[in-house]
Amino acid sequence: MRELRIDGERLWRSLMELARIGATPKGGVKRLTLTDTDREARDLFARWAREAGLEVRVDAIGNMFARRAGRDPSLSPIAMGSHLDSQPSGGKFDGAYGVMAGLEVLRTLNDAGIETRAPLEVVSWTNEEGSRFTPVMMGSGVFAGVFPLGHVLEQMDVGGATVGDALRAIGYHGAAPAQRLGAYFEAHIEQGPVLEDAKTTIGVVQGALGQRWFDCVITGQDAHAGPTPMELRKDALIGASRVVLEVNRIALAFPDYARGTVGSMQVKPNSRNVVPGEVRMSVEFRNQKDETLSAMVAALRESLKAIETECRVAIELTEVTYFPPCRFDPSMVGAVRDAAAALGYTRRDIVSGAGHDAVYVARVAPTAMIFVPCEGGISHNEIENATPQDLAAGCNVLLHAALSRAA
Repeated sequence: MRELRIDGERLWRSLMELARIGATPKGGVKRLTLTDTDREARDLFARWAREAGLEVRVDAIGNMFARRAGRDPSLSPIAMGSHLDSQPSGGKFDGAYGVMAGLEVLRTLNDAGIETRAPLEVVSWTNEEGSRFTPVMMGSGVFAGVFPLGHVLEQMDVGGATVGDALRAIGYHGAAPAQRLGAYFEAHIEQGPVLEDAKTTIGVVQGALGQRWFDCVITGQDAHAGPTPMELRKDALIGASRVVLEVNRIALAFPDYARGTVGSMQVKPNSRNVVPGEVRMSVEFRNQKDETLSAMVAALRESLKAIETECRVAIELTEVTYFPPCRFDPSMVGAVRDAAAALGYTRRDIVSGAGHDAVYVARVAPTAMIFVPCEGGISHNEIENATPQDLAAGCNVLLHAALSRAA
């Protein structure tokens, strides 16, 4: 069984055929969750799964489970998967690779006539991206008990349609009962430049960074840009600029994969000859350790006091989202590392800077992730790209890691 390998060409063909659904001019995809293109992608996955002899079930939030029976039906399934929805200008590998890799693993086992003791499943989670409906990672969040089903079904998009409406409209408001997973593996493109820069094929993912998101409002005073002397201004944009630099300084100063970002900003009144009186902006910090994440936030709050005094502004910092750091199950991480080593692939430990369905699933089942490089580290972009060789390598690691738990 150690010589078993997936069919890399079949995996690539499946990814390319799936990418035709919602295809965009630059080679990406637009498959917003619970739209017609999402339905088409789900239908294609379901058809391929049934052709492979898998039993397809759909739960009340639209998560899809495609099961290959094992010798012992009393065992919880060993699952593999990701998501089929995309960003508005997304790439063809983000999420889709994890679902197609899981399917390819089961096709390979069929070809080899291998029966496992535990059942094996491929999962396609609903609305990982959160582009049409919030919250993000919706399907896995409901599965893990993070979000109440009733609350999520009532969430609306900008047009007023609810999640429940949209599920019914595409025919994926299922009734499959909740189940337990014996373990969960998720293969994914890295969505960052680390593996490519290190010329490494497999990322052995240790976990995911914790995240704390804030809304920040800097209040000064609108004033005429001509008559108001520099030393008498209460310029909210100057204060905001100082905050941006401070967020960056803090992220560079702290260890444990620290990240700091200001990703959005609105300036009022946004007129060329008026000193800005208000700025609203986002602030986020990420870190592998919760205590370091808290220290980063404390450092920012302390710095804001000086900025208020020196810039003659008032600053309000309100926390809006908190994702605790996630550590994947050591035995599962070990299974990924051992599989990569046995297959002879270059590998390194890595931490995910992004959120994934695996982060929520890890709350209810032993979980691990497998990363492969993506070109330039670019993702959430139509030009997102990965090589057939790297995708096949990640799928081979997935195959042997899953077999180590299911055999």
